[in-house]
Order: sequence, then structure tokens, then C-alpha cells
Amino acid sequence: MYETTYHRATSVADAASKLAGAEEAKILSGGQTLLPTMKQRLAAPSDLVDVAHVAQMKGIAETGGALRIGAATTHAEVAGSDIVRRLAPGLADLAGHIGDPHVRHRGTIGGSLANNDPAADYPAAALALGATIVTDRREIAAADFFTGLFETALEEGEIVTAVIFPACAACAYAKYPNPASRYAMAGVFLARTGAGIRAAVTGAGASGVFRHEGLEAALAESLTPQAAAGVATDPGTLISDIHGSAEYRANLIAVMAKRAAAKLAS
Repeated sequence: MYETTYHRATSVADAASKLAGAEEAKILSGGQTLLPTMKQRLAAPSDLVDVAHVAQMKGIAETGGALRIGAATTHAEVAGSDIVRRLAPGLADLAGHIGDPHVRHRGTIGGSLANNDPAADYPAAALALGATIVTDRREIAAADFFTGLFETALEEGEIVTAVIFPACAACAYAKYPNPASRYAMAGVFLARTGAGIRAAVTGAGASGVFRHEGLEAALAESLTPQAAAGVATDPGTLISDIHGSAEYRANLIAVMAKRAAAKLAS
């Protein structure tokens, strides 16, 4: 790695100050993406501002019937939380299948959302559940937050501090993981809300995570695995790479939607 200066932030304000005072700083939380990138010399920040120990950015709580998760909360903490399992069981299940135990005990929900890897799991949950991403400057609806592959609405130096998920007892997630990385080659998150069925797909979209209107329409009429499996996805909108063609991923979406619908129906 290139030489860098490490800072441990004591508060959100302290982190913001250290970011502003550095030449080219990066936020460090779990480091599951940033550190490997630095080791490969694909990134060379002048400073690293560690927010993993900022109390304001940790913890899980129920607030006004919604679920608030601090950005520095690990995947393992989300997966093991009784509050998450009660208010959004599909989210707890999703977190419990991210990577391996090492990744789940180091990686954080805020880091995953801010990185917006097109194969990450949390973006599908955020989009399907209609989450709100809270930063040190504002609140951003999930529908406006994800803007493209590895791209978000975050401005320079803006820090994700928490994520708010509306409570949704009827939600489920199914993914087909890459055998090596455990990233989703296709993942489908379904949520039954007061506004109807919402479906979001990760791991397959050419522009990243996306709402699947066809799935939503079909499941609104019949919330069954058969209805989900019968929905086709245009391969022209999907990723094709060494791990699988767009046509293969289109089939995976149907299979994962069927599995998620079976969980939801039960």
C-alpha cells in the first residue's frame, strides 16, 4: 500500500473536520472494500478517517415504529438483532448471509451502502423497503441515493451516519451467491408494504440495483412462487461477465424471486 495517515474519529463532527482538513481523505469503517483496494494500489488516499468507534454511528433501535441502524453497525450485529428480526426479518436474514463470519464481524451497513457495489446485498433491501439514508448533512430516500455502479448521491466529504427502514414484518430475500466472493450474482428482496408489493434486484442490473416492476405487478395479483417464477427479465438490462451471461442472470432472477416469494408467503 501507499503511505497514508490514519485518524480515529471521536464523533461525526470530528470525522467531518478531519475529512475537510486532508488533501484526499477516505472514510474507513469495516474496510472490507477500501483496504483490499489500497493493497492492490488502486486507491491511495492521503488520510484514512476511521469512524468504526464513533458511538453516534453505532447501534440498532426502534424509533416511532421504524428501524434505525447506525452506519457503523456490523452485518453480524444486524443479523443477530432481535429488533431487526421483529421489524424486518428479511433484513436480518440478508445480513446473515453476507460474505463469511470475518466479513460479517468487520463490514458495516453504512460502508456497504456508501460503496454501492452492484452485487452488494443491502441496496436491494434499502430500495425494496423504502429506506432513508441519513448523513451528517441531510436525509436521502433510497430511490434517490443509488445513482449507478459504485455511484451514490453522496457529496464530497458527506458521511453516512444511519439508515432508517420502515418496519415490514413481511419481507424476504433470496440470492444466488458467487461461490468465491459470496457476492450476489442475483438477489431479490421482496417486501409487502401498505403501498403493495415492492421488489428490488441486486447483482444483475447493468446500472446496479433496481426495482423490478414486472415482479411487483405479478405478485400484486398473486403472491405465490409460481407467479414470481413466471416473470421474465430483459437480458439487455443485465450484466454479462466472466461469472455469468445476462441470460443466465435473467434466469437467476426468476429463480431467486420464486424462493423469496415462497419465504414471504410462509
